[in-house]
This record gives sequence, C-alpha cells and structure tokens, in this order.
Amino acid sequence: MIKGLYAAASAMVANLTRQSTISHNIANLDTPGFKQIMVSLDDFIDTSVIFPPGDLNGAANNKYIGNLGLGVDTTPETTNFDQGGLRETGEMLDFAIQGEGFFRVMTPNGERYTRDGRFSRDLDGNLVTIDGYKVLDESGSEINLPDGDVTVASDGTIQVEGVDAGKIGIASFLNPATELSRDLPNTFSANSAPNGEEVGTIEQGYL
Repeated sequence: MIKGLYAAASAMVANLTRQSTISHNIANLDTPGFKQIMVSLDDFIDTSVIFPPGDLNGAANNKYIGNLGLGVDTTPETTNFDQGGLRETGEMLDFAIQGEGFFRVMTPNGERYTRDGRFSRDLDGNLVTIDGYKVLDESGSEINLPDGDVTVASDGTIQVEGVDAGKIGIASFLNPATELSRDLPNTFSANSAPNGEEVGTIEQGYL
C-alpha cells in the first residue's frame, strides 16, 4: 500500500511539472522567437515482485512474478528549436531570421543568443533588443545607428539613408539542443563557441 501511495504521489508531482511547462509555453505563444520547452514522463525505478514475499534466492517455491513500477518521473527539459512562422509587422527595426541562426546580443552576463528581433534605438543610437541588450555585429561590436531610415539586406548589412552602418551578426550552432542553454528571458547562453558559419537570412519588417 505504501508503494502505491508513493507511486500516486510521484505521478502528481510529475504532472504538476508537466502542466507548469505547458502553461509556460502557452503564455509565450505570441512571444517572438520563443522556443517551446519539451518535457515528457518516464518510469521511475522498479522493483522485483516475488511470491510468496521473501528472498528470490530463498525458498524453492518462491516465484519471480515480474517487476513493479514505483512511480513516474519527468525527463530533463529539452528545447524545440524548429523555426516558427514569420509575421509581418512593417516596423523598420523588426527583424526575423529565415532559417537557422541567432542574433548576437550583449547582456550583463555576457554574450547571449536570441531569435527575438524586436529591436529599437536607445538614447545613444545603439541598436538594442526589447530588453535593452545591445545587438552585436559580425565582429562582436555594438551597432550604432545615426538618425534616419534604416534598411537591412538579407545578409544583415545595414544602411541608414543609403550609407553603410554595419552588419547584424548571426551566430549558428551545429546542434543548438546540446550547445545552447536557456538563460535570460528569451535568450540562450552557449556551452561552446558558434561554429563561425552564418546560416539564415534576415527579413526586415517581420518577427
């Protein structure tokens, strides 16, 4: 009976974790660049069942019936890095990456990576994310934009009023699921350096 209570309790705890994860995904359904968190349920440890109860190597008439599961556990969280659909906004400083790759941004904790392209100019003219993190160019430097209309080519080259003003850096990873870890809101930290290849194109006016 005690084993049954433990099994029932483990199932409730596991499903509570799963429900919390699903709620988090639903709450961020409209967050640009958000990547879904995946979690599943798996068997906890099991134990051998002997009848009559006793040592398997004991009495000759003891029989091994099988294994009894002792509950349910959640598997480690994984992130689904499949690309979502693009949504047109028409905003000059909204950007989406078509294909693989991540925007490079500088946070208080160092360089991070995101698919959220809701950018703007700060008071100093720096290109920043919606959270105020500075967007980096292909060399890892901040991007400063003078006043004027901004156009961005598919390779990330920026022009302001027809004058070159830098290039948005795109980082790529061979296996984001193992090389990236969820960090700040909608950003990822890297367990290894980007592979150096720019994969994907930038669409201006989309998220």
